[in-house]
Order: sequence, then structure tokens, then C-alpha cells
Amino acid sequence: MPYCKVKNANIYYEEIGKGKPIIMIHGFTPDHRLMSGCMEPIFEDNSNWRRIYLDLPGMGQTKDYDQICNSDDMLEAVINFIETLVPNQDYLIAGESYGGYITKGIINRHKDRIGGAALICPLIIPEHKRRILPEHFVVHSDREFMDTLSEEQVSDFSANQVVLNEYNWKRYSEEIMAGCKIADYDFLSKIQRNYGFSTNIDELVFDKPTVFTLGRQDAVVGYIDAFRILDNYPRATFAVLDRAGHNLQIEQTLLFESLMREWLERVTEFGF
Repeated sequence: MPYCKVKNANIYYEEIGKGKPIIMIHGFTPDHRLMSGCMEPIFEDNSNWRRIYLDLPGMGQTKDYDQICNSDDMLEAVINFIETLVPNQDYLIAGESYGGYITKGIINRHKDRIGGAALICPLIIPEHKRRILPEHFVVHSDREFMDTLSEEQVSDFSANQVVLNEYNWKRYSEEIMAGCKIADYDFLSKIQRNYGFSTNIDELVFDKPTVFTLGRQDAVVGYIDAFRILDNYPRATFAVLDRAGHNLQIEQTLLFESLMREWLERVTEFGF
């Protein structure tokens, strides 16, 4: 299994394809399967990219991360990882939820090396009580399928998705829950107590092709807060999708994949 030893962690990663690198960063608690599950279909007809999917410390199969105490340390570990795997090379970056927060921190440090960014339901405000969030509700439920699940499965699925059907359950189980089941929750609790960066990362202007995909029904990070930083991304598409919660990439697959393909086209047109 491929590991990359950095200062405060031994980071597990999977690499697919050859070409220009794209760093893929999942959210808080799941693992790299969240990102590979939603991003790999985009490259079926466009394989000239080196896709690098990592497990953040405390998640997936990454090891030896006990010295990491906060999001600053987490950011440092990911930057060390990037500098080891793609030294002195330009790259693209994509991050989901907390991975989107880490992505913004990386942009702050590697602005000139990053040719474009994709932010999927990104965490904008670390402090939960300060976020502007819609109330969680289920947009659609396939009752016939839901009757096949256990009471515990129904409760978990209903709390974390807004479109409840067999397709979404399969992907939610394989791409989200599979990683959550092996996460180090004691370590993650420590990180949550020091969730925000010590410096402001939302003042930098990033003028490369960017895409924000936001769920209209996202009750975890919301969508309104992202518009506070819209002017910092003059080349950004901002898409707020109905029928989409915090797992937008699953609930609105076709729109998500279309937006990602269009982002790659803009990146290529830009000269990356």
C-alpha cells in the first residue's frame, strides 16, 4: 500500500492515471473513497490526469499522526505531502467540506502553483454556531426502498442525505460510511476543539478557474456563507443546487459531473 512519510504523519494515498496532477482532499471523518467515488467517473473519457487521493490524518489508513493537534497541523501535513509527491510542480486541487477548508489553506500558501480549484460543499466557517444553515429536511424518499433498511440505517441515512433512494444509499454506504467506520474519533474530537486556522485564509484573491458546488439543502456547512468570499474568486462558477444536501456529489450526480468537466475545460483553456 502506498504511503508518504511527512513530518507528523504517514499518509496513505491512491494514485490513478498519468499526466498533470490533481490533489483530492475528502471531508472530516470519511476517507479518500469519498473523492474517488465522485471524481473518477469524470475521467473515464479524459484520463490524461494524475489523480492523487489521500487519507487525511485520523481518517482512512493514514498512520502515525499523534503529534497533529489542530487544523494548522493538518494543513502542514497535507502541504508536506504535496511537496513530497509533486515537488516544484504545478497542480490542480479539489476539496470537499473540511477538505475544502484545507484546500483554501493550501491556496493561501501555493497560490502560484495551483492552476485551478474545485470546492465541493466547502467548510467556510469553522465555528458551527456562526454558520448560516437551512433546517435539515428530506426532499424525496423512496418509501418502498426505505422499508428494506433497518431502523438504525433509516435514521442515519435520513439524517445525512436529503434524497433517500437505493442509488444514493449504495453510494452513501460505500463512499461515506465505509470511511466513517474506520475513523479515529478520539483524535477527530481533538481536532474539532481546534478546528479553525490560526490565520485568516479568506483575504487572498485567487484568479484561476474555480468551481464551487453548494447544496441548497446543506444543513452541515450551508451555502450562504460561501457567497461572502465570492469576490475573492473572480474566475469562479458558483452553483447552488436544489435537491442537494451536504453529499451533493451523490444526490446531484449528473450536474456535479457536468460542472467538474466544465471546470477542467476552463483550466485547460487557461493554459494549465
